[in-house]
Amino acid sequence: MARKKAALKGIGPARFEGVDVTVAFLLAGNATVTLRSGKTGTRYTYKVRMSEDGKVHFVSVMYGADNEADFTYMGIIRDGEFRWTKKSRVGADDVRVVAFAWAWGWMSSGGMPAQLEVWHEGRCGRCGRKLTVPESIASGFGPECLGKVGWVAEEVE
Repeated sequence: MARKKAALKGIGPARFEGVDVTVAFLLAGNATVTLRSGKTGTRYTYKVRMSEDGKVHFVSVMYGADNEADFTYMGIIRDGEFRWTKKSRVGADDVRVVAFAWAWGWMSSGGMPAQLEVWHEGRCGRCGRKLTVPESIASGFGPECLGKVGWVAEEVE
């Protein structure tokens, strides 16, 4: 007899496989992700926070060793497009900005390059709480937030 478990289609533990769920996670309101090149192993960590009115998402990049406090603002996502802004403390040609813009360009148009890995760090993409249940870690959302962002767990064999 096969054991059943709750899972989301297209998601692996802490690593997103599908573009739809990756974009949903990034835009959920309180996401932290690491983008990693499968080709070179280079990785950068970003925070994406939603504005109070929900119209803009602020993107910051990790600069430094403290993965809680060493984030620097670099731009916004508005109307589905990432834009570097003049208030950024990171140059528009910085490799971290270029990497995010490249990845977001792919994801926002519905694609996901084979060499791009997107990982979450064990906190809910919507509320930021630490995830402890295996199904929640796999999806990137706690059970309450999962329903609020419109994703539903399905039974899989």
